[in-house]
Amino acid sequence: MQALSNEVLTIKINPKGAELTSIFNHETGLEYLWNGNPDFWPKQSPVLFPIVGGLRNGTYNYKGKSYQMGRHGFTREFEFEVTQQTKSSITFTLQQNEKTLKQYPFNFSFSVTYSINKNMLTCAYSVTNTGYEIMYFSCGAHPAFNVPLTSDTTYTDWYLNFSSIENTPKWVLSKNGLIDNEPVTFLENTQQLPLNKPLFYGDALIFKNLQSNAISIKSDKSTHGLTLTSTGFPYYGIWAFKDADFVCLEPWFGLNDTEASTGELNEKEGILSLAPAENWTKNWMVELF
Repeated sequence: MQALSNEVLTIKINPKGAELTSIFNHETGLEYLWNGNPDFWPKQSPVLFPIVGGLRNGTYNYKGKSYQMGRHGFTREFEFEVTQQTKSSITFTLQQNEKTLKQYPFNFSFSVTYSINKNMLTCAYSVTNTGYEIMYFSCGAHPAFNVPLTSDTTYTDWYLNFSSIENTPKWVLSKNGLIDNEPVTFLENTQQLPLNKPLFYGDALIFKNLQSNAISIKSDKSTHGLTLTSTGFPYYGIWAFKDADFVCLEPWFGLNDTEASTGELNEKEGILSLAPAENWTKNWMVELF
């Protein structure tokens, strides 16, 4: 386990999957990240790469060959190497290996950098195409934050606050983890979404066109909370395991397949491409208060 600390925050990261395991604020005395209770969901903040969501039949095609890959990709399966570290930041890197090439036929360098500044945590993703052909990929975040955040409140005391007024439908996941063809009316002229556990009984809430670049977890019964800012991410998932005390805020570059998906990797909705030697970077930030 690796750790970073300053006068306000201590964060911990597991090199396996480069996954956050703790965000503790010394000033508030609060732990903001879900504890990974295996009775509900054993993960805490998985990194999503090189796909986001699930594939139709767990399979995709590339250059006439079929490949299998699990939901949200394979990063959680691998130990990352610490490639750079300072007092306020740490970088974890994964490169292609024999096991990744069986699922994903590209040479790559994928780095995740965590940095802290006062009460702010930043997570940056960096993807470099180290091969000789165009590389196709998706990338996204999946941090699970404690709700309720304080012991004197309940789950339904908390709500999500969007930075902009939202008028947007949600895209529903079918039982096999694919996105339905038509969205459902959901957010209508509002900046708030009250939290309750049945909200997630049908799996994640998926959005394709949120106006907000920041979402906060707040309560009128507490001065504490957090704000996650993720400018430029085209897709967003909001999710919690059934009856668990957390909510995931998930900015994404990439999306689940639909029943109509062709299965061709280069035609997958939201897929990104990199020419040889090109680099792609993006970050999200969370303020803990």
